[in-house]
Amino acid sequence: MTIVFLAGASRGVGFEIARILSQQKITTIALLRNSESQSKLEALNIQVKFGDAMNETELATAMNGQSIDTVISTIGGTSPEGVRSDFIGNRNLIDAAVTAGVKHFILITSIGSGTSSNAIPASALEALGAVLKEKEQAETYLCQSSLAYTIIRPGGLKSEPATGNAVLTGDSTIGGIIHRADVAELICKCIGNDRTHNQIFSAVDKTMVYGDRSFEIVEI
Repeated sequence: MTIVFLAGASRGVGFEIARILSQQKITTIALLRNSESQSKLEALNIQVKFGDAMNETELATAMNGQSIDTVISTIGGTSPEGVRSDFIGNRNLIDAAVTAGVKHFILITSIGSGTSSNAIPASALEALGAVLKEKEQAETYLCQSSLAYTIIRPGGLKSEPATGNAVLTGDSTIGGIIHRADVAELICKCIGNDRTHNQIFSAVDKTMVYGDRSFEIVEI
């Protein structure tokens, strides 16, 4: 039985992932900092553990004794203390996953991070530079860990129903738009999929790609 530990489940892509995993009847543990989203996740039969990814002790407690197969992290943004979690929070999650004997870590970052910096306009790169730098640090830390990893870099995100047109590509020069629900569907297809291990993908809607649309799609 697959057990997924999901960080960032309270909203956005993370909540869409929780919804899909509930439909697939995959045992899922959601890490929450507070009880605000507890009821809607428990209504999906998602098990809730409280803890902050910025706190190593709380993470260890949340993961302890769970026999977790896959960790998925969509976390980012600024903590109540004003510290960004894009690197530190994900670093702590990666370390906790290693200690817990997790097999696979799926990290969600963003197009513009790392080798995909040329895939977004220069103005966006300048505006998001500090955030993208932290995401790149998290990617590097994960790649250097002992975990099998999958890194997914979505394009610009829209909160609309899934289109079914979302694809993954290993071409880091590709940029575009994608709906959060479509990102979640792509992520869930990577769970238990050895072909996605130790790979970095960009995720876009193939009908909303910037510039040339002739790029290689990765089938998963």
